[in-house]
Amino acid sequence: MELADRIKSVGASATLAVTGRAAQMKAQGIDVVSFGAGEPDFDTPAFIKDAAKAALDAGDTKYTPRCAGKLKAAVAEKLAKENGITVKPEQVLATFGAKHGLFNAFQVLLNPGDKVLIPAPYWVSYPEMVKLADGQCVFIPTSYESGYKITPDDVLKFGRDAKILVMNSPNNPTGVTYTPAELKAIAQAVLKTNLVVFSDEIYEKLIYGDTKFVSFAALDPRLPERTLTFNGHAKAFSMPGWRIGWVAGPQNVIKAMATLGSHQTTDPVSFVQAGALAAYTDPQSAATVEKMRQEFEKRGRHMHQRLCGMPGVRCVKPTGAFYCFPDVSGNYGRSFGGTKVSDSLSFAAVALEQAKVALVPGVAFGEDRCVRLSFATGMQQIDKGLDRLEALLK
Repeated sequence: MELADRIKSVGASATLAVTGRAAQMKAQGIDVVSFGAGEPDFDTPAFIKDAAKAALDAGDTKYTPRCAGKLKAAVAEKLAKENGITVKPEQVLATFGAKHGLFNAFQVLLNPGDKVLIPAPYWVSYPEMVKLADGQCVFIPTSYESGYKITPDDVLKFGRDAKILVMNSPNNPTGVTYTPAELKAIAQAVLKTNLVVFSDEIYEKLIYGDTKFVSFAALDPRLPERTLTFNGHAKAFSMPGWRIGWVAGPQNVIKAMATLGSHQTTDPVSFVQAGALAAYTDPQSAATVEKMRQEFEKRGRHMHQRLCGMPGVRCVKPTGAFYCFPDVSGNYGRSFGGTKVSDSLSFAAVALEQAKVALVPGVAFGEDRCVRLSFATGMQQIDKGLDRLEALLK
């Protein structure tokens, strides 16, 4: 059967591919330490699961969840209190995870050939989403020396004839977070263009050290009409399998996305929305998230220190999310067990096959000098994997 042209150019998720290969090896009885998956290792908090169970017991299993209006109102209230963004509930749309929201936003805003600015390194799905909406990706290069951050000059240089700028802070895969001052400067550059901003804030609650989080739409009174804010419950509330997220922004865009969704998925799962509502309204929520955040911060600091002590490795310190993105290109040209390493793919292959450590090659994120390691796993597993990687490199 002949496939459509649009799908032929789309590659599978590299993170899922690595996780799948590691799982396959584990099924064969091989002891693999996987740093691939970008999902918390903590269980979903009990009060969230209890809310979903209660919704099930109450018969909330229909197309339109009983709490749908309450969830939109809770998101609007959260944005006002925590993020300094004022929206009406009608400007909020619940989605099957933040990924679903991003996909549909590209679909309703892009015409064939419209340019989308994507800072590199980037989350693997952004370019594929743009392709499937017939848009054109314009990658803005960054470097280790720049802290993997774009500048206002980059926005002005690349943004004159583009339609959308994608911002992701804290960032996947780098773990880098823009400071409020850096974002403010970028925002002022955006306002000199016609750019719409997609602000992916899925890691907003996972911030470390002295870093401060700020929502892009809150940086200037003119930005709410130019910004779509994407978020979800997978990372901060340890709810990846629940597939629940949301997008907030101009009402005409939200309405268009709802129309598209009505022919696609309708509402997210009814009782899942009840759990999502509890995540924003239960008094236990803040302390529960903070406990997980502190553990992630400890793990990230430890992983970063260890990576920086390995031969041919340098690594920007993660200030958010739960990833380290070390530059391992100092090892390119070396041979390990007869296999020569020349790029991130071959480095990751050697790490998996010879050290039994699963990493995600940086080429999938637009930076072939690096690999990504998730520290969303226990400290014992982190040290076990890093011991193996260090032994390989030495």
